[in-house]
Amino acid sequence: MAKNKNNRTIWNTRIKKTTSNIFQKVGNSINIDKRLFKEDILASIVHVEMLFKQKIITFQIKNKIIYGLKKIEKEIKRNKFNFDEKYEDIHMNIEKRLFQIIGDEAGYIHTARSRNDQVITDFKLWIKSASKETDDNLNKIIKTILKISEKNIETIMPGFTHLKNAQPVSFGHYLMAYVEMFKRDKKRFTVNLTNLNENPLGVSALTGTSFNIDRNYTTKKLGFENPTNNSIDTVSDRDFVLDYLYSCSVCSMHISRIAEEFIIWCSDGFGLIHLSDRIVTGSSIMPQKKNPDPLEFLRGKTGKTYGNLFSMLTILKGLPLSYFKDLQDDKEIIFTTHDTIINSIKILNEVLNNFVPNKSKMLELADFGYITATDLADYLVKNHSMSFRNAYEKTAAVVNFAEKKRKKLNDLSLEELKTIIPKLNKDVLKVFDLKNSVNSKKSYGGTSFDNIKKMIMKYKKEL
Repeated sequence: MAKNKNNRTIWNTRIKKTTSNIFQKVGNSINIDKRLFKEDILASIVHVEMLFKQKIITFQIKNKIIYGLKKIEKEIKRNKFNFDEKYEDIHMNIEKRLFQIIGDEAGYIHTARSRNDQVITDFKLWIKSASKETDDNLNKIIKTILKISEKNIETIMPGFTHLKNAQPVSFGHYLMAYVEMFKRDKKRFTVNLTNLNENPLGVSALTGTSFNIDRNYTTKKLGFENPTNNSIDTVSDRDFVLDYLYSCSVCSMHISRIAEEFIIWCSDGFGLIHLSDRIVTGSSIMPQKKNPDPLEFLRGKTGKTYGNLFSMLTILKGLPLSYFKDLQDDKEIIFTTHDTIINSIKILNEVLNNFVPNKSKMLELADFGYITATDLADYLVKNHSMSFRNAYEKTAAVVNFAEKKRKKLNDLSLEELKTIIPKLNKDVLKVFDLKNSVNSKKSYGGTSFDNIKKMIMKYKKEL
């Protein structure tokens, strides 16, 4: 095996001329993939332990390599490691340093493996950790929403369709809708962990290896469930990258939706919430302004997350089997997406902990726009043996009458209501009460106060 000495690249004996400066500049990935150092060292240690177990290398060589790798890990953690762009990536940088520490025995580390299976192993291990980190942060968001919802079970606001008042709801119930979204996000990341839990190590460049390796051993040691089944697919597979990017994109979309709602709600036109000075910024020219910039940041970053997903899809769509340099960009795409989603979740959590609902304005807005009309239609079906369509027509007539009189539904007298529906009695008046309307929605998943309390308790236990 060629010795990696005196600034020579690994392939120096085959490629005689120095790589062009411009390609060295764009072709190396060390400034990106150095984030994989822990995973690379872990996988390398497990690999050489397996090589010793299979009697491919000696006990002494195994120990020297592991000693050198652990020393390198300490150097990196202490910021005493020199990352050299000449050696392209984290794998070659570590191997180069290993030669400097232990000498020629470092050459045995790459026995029965390639950078192709090495990088995918490192990458899968990293994405497993990233998925768990994302899941932990989503738990914090859910806990925050549950806490706010519990305090606002009886806070009544309008529920919207088409951004028009539709029916009254509990503000706690409204926020709990986002708990459902983030729970689905958590499930997507969990499913991803299952899908990527196959060990790539041991397929080498693309065909496997003639060495008598034990892939089940490395699978168990690295925390995978099974070794991959096809060596060619293994080195070309980036489905696990797409799965993570897609999950981040959907999660980012959910974050953007609640950010948009808060932007609308804190606007002067709505005034349904107040944002703390901790989460607003000012204007360079308008002294009075308090702008919801963090929320706009969250909404804007969704575009970047989407773009990264489509970048990866585009890279993969034209690649035959198996490995190509095109795939180098996958790490940068994943790392930037991960950083963006983690920052977004943390920023959203900060926002949620620094806003106050304007309960009186919510109630005032909920009392606008004939918002209990559906309650009247339901009442007619349940108490006066009408079909829903007939009840709908009668209720629409009542709304038209109230609109003409410039009155709210709860301002209409029984006598006025009876001019349209003669058989009504005074019991009908309670259907226009907002609290009664909210509490009447007792079907599973509905907005009644009891339903919300039960759902909050359910999710607290799950967490």
